[in-house]
Amino acid sequence: MTLPSESLRPVSIGLVFALLTALFGFGLGVAFGAAEDAFKDTLAASAQAVLADVYQGDEANVKPVLDKAWTYCKRAHMHAGALGTHALGIGLLLAFLGRTPAAARTAASLLVSLGGLGYSTFWLIAAFRAPGLGSTGAAKESLAWLAIPSSASVVIGTVMALVLLLVELARARRA
Repeated sequence: MTLPSESLRPVSIGLVFALLTALFGFGLGVAFGAAEDAFKDTLAASAQAVLADVYQGDEANVKPVLDKAWTYCKRAHMHAGALGTHALGIGLLLAFLGRTPAAARTAASLLVSLGGLGYSTFWLIAAFRAPGLGSTGAAKESLAWLAIPSSASVVIGTVMALVLLLVELARARRA
């Protein structure tokens, strides 16, 4: 079955961002595989720059923050891959809902794809902020402006897609 390009038009920007999000995740995986030590060294250098002030000169306080920051890097990679794939699936599903208004399909696709990109980016930025702040919690709090709307966007867009699908199925059943 071939999907007409007209069906893809309302979700095309969302599909582009979905693929960019997935590529962001894959790119992080490649970068981590090729230069894991460089990433970890960058995180450690950020902590060393504020060792006296933020960590009160205590090296023992640095290791847990660096370990958790590296976990956040991996979390960014995993979220980008999963949310990019999720957004791609949602976008393609929405393309098949021909009776549904294009604006609704566009909105749902964009909410899911931009939210996925924003949320995975949040984890990477938090990872690199944490060592300089001395806390992964402080890094997350400083980025609440990105994390909360991004994650909400994914959920709202997914719920919208579900509602649009259910409405389309109900219309088809009545017809």
